[in-house]
Amino acid sequence: MTRMPQTRTAKDSATDPSISPPARLWLVVLVACAGQFLVVLDVSVVNVALPSMRTALGLTAPGLQWVVSVYSIAFAGFMLLGGRAADLFGRKRMFMAGLALFTLASVAGGLATEGWQLLAARAVQGLGAAVLSPSTLTLVTATVPAGPARTRAVGTWTAVGAAGGAAGGFVGGVLVELLSWRWVLLINVPIGALVLLGAFCWLDESRAGGGRRLDLPGAVLVTAGLATLAYGIVQTEQSGWTSAATVLPLAAGVLLLVVFVLVERRAAEPLMPLRIFRTRAVSAANVTMFLCGSSSFGMWFFMTLYAQNVLGYPPLQAGLALVPSSAAVIAGSKLAPRLMPLIGPRTSAVLGALVAATGFAWQSTMTADGGFLTTILGPGILMMFGIGVASTPLAILATTGAPASEAGLASGLINTSRTMGGALGLATLSTVAASVTAGATTPEALTSGYAAAFRLAACVLVGTAVVMALWLPKPKPQPQP
Repeated sequence: MTRMPQTRTAKDSATDPSISPPARLWLVVLVACAGQFLVVLDVSVVNVALPSMRTALGLTAPGLQWVVSVYSIAFAGFMLLGGRAADLFGRKRMFMAGLALFTLASVAGGLATEGWQLLAARAVQGLGAAVLSPSTLTLVTATVPAGPARTRAVGTWTAVGAAGGAAGGFVGGVLVELLSWRWVLLINVPIGALVLLGAFCWLDESRAGGGRRLDLPGAVLVTAGLATLAYGIVQTEQSGWTSAATVLPLAAGVLLLVVFVLVERRAAEPLMPLRIFRTRAVSAANVTMFLCGSSSFGMWFFMTLYAQNVLGYPPLQAGLALVPSSAAVIAGSKLAPRLMPLIGPRTSAVLGALVAATGFAWQSTMTADGGFLTTILGPGILMMFGIGVASTPLAILATTGAPASEAGLASGLINTSRTMGGALGLATLSTVAASVTAGATTPEALTSGYAAAFRLAACVLVGTAVVMALWLPKPKPQPQP
């Protein structure tokens, strides 16, 4: 059989030093991390711009909520499809296609003159992000050889992704105050163009193998199931957990996913081979990443609300107040690769979850007249440092535990777990906060609601640490020299 001259397998890219010398390896990591930063940044960067968007485009309150939600739904719903497409059609190809779509949608959103145009652009942005994001991690793991170098590279990828979510409030505040709301979307255009150029010059194509077709029935079912489930989750904040507007899409999403599993068990070339979950590292890492995401996504949301609605910080000051937390998650993600050889991935993940739980518990003692040092800086650093330490070993376990032919799927799966965990966690924590606040808008009432959300998140993280200790695989004993 004739092989395509420009295509290499993941194994070839990872092991042939003549293909990827050290300097080139880190250029690949740089490009992949830049792409991941962009798509994660857009989950939260629009938050500060929402009031300006409402004034400019005449959006209703539900429409304003969907500016944020439609991106997350498309992102989570299409990510498994994007990961599998990267395995079959090429990681570089899908990276560039997803980034191009994301960048073009950013132009459309930044130039929107009607609310529906902005919502449509955000949905297409989410689709582009779902195609792009799984390729970022797969490019890193397929290019950097297994061992300490790959651990450091994945740590960098984790840190940059976490920093993208953390930087959203700050970046959005700067752009809105200095330019306009449109630039929270248009800023993606020059950055996206530069990353596309870097991808064209520095990335090498790799794929799991040729000749296999994409499982279209599976793709339709899992995408529809995740998107419908995500829609139901978003509805909880507006309609509550028991309303038909919430229960029906949640039930439909679960039913679609059950049908997806049944179809995948019988498919000759399934989108998601269910055997991947027989690997303990993959299944345990995805469950615990889901739980970590359910807490960490809510942290930025509630901390921003607390700073602005209770302490009275303007948008830019609120963003600046969270910069130390952003630095902490980067520090934790970069420390994890140094800890793992000493205490193992499982212990590193457990330690990170417990440190984060301590920060969330501290944050739950917040008061309406709290000071910056004790109600934002200290707990924020602990929360995000712990999340950074925990996330890196989970990402490594989830991807190295899967066969090379399913690296894109494993990457899409761990990203989906984090994103879906964040969506479900934020909806749950928001419901808890709203039930405690009971419609009151005084600083004291709002603080009580936010504090309850942080207490619940702390309990979830303690439970996550227990699950990690019991389920994540033990480190393999090293052979004696």
